[in-house]
Amino acid sequence: MSAVVTDTHALIWYLQDDPRLSQSAADAMDLASASGNKIYMPTICFVEATYLLEKSRIPPNTLSVIEATLLDTPSSIEAVKLDFAIAKVLAQIPRSRVPDLPDRIIAATALALGLPLVTADRQIRASGIETIW
Repeated sequence: MSAVVTDTHALIWYLQDDPRLSQSAADAMDLASASGNKIYMPTICFVEATYLLEKSRIPPNTLSVIEATLLDTPSSIEAVKLDFAIAKVLAQIPRSRVPDLPDRIIAATALALGLPLVTADRQIRASGIETIW
């Protein structure tokens, strides 16, 4: 299995071993990690997790778990910064199909990297990019 890109919820559920993560998604992330490939996390996911924490929608330790995982050496999870190449690909994710800007950035990151996106988001999954759920 190749590397994968993860969205915010899939990442959180993966790190917490949460049953809301589908078996296919967990398998893809486990396989990427076990085969020496990366699970790429767009940095907007950390921003979104901060927002979810502020709204008390995720456990209080979630940000520290994400940060510790990213700083762990070696880590199978790697942050991907929003750059010009991703910004240009954003136009290929129609706003009419994926109206939420953070979701479009996450989808554009996967598209720019040429990797499947692990996501439960129905709008992203219906957008035409390769997803795993």
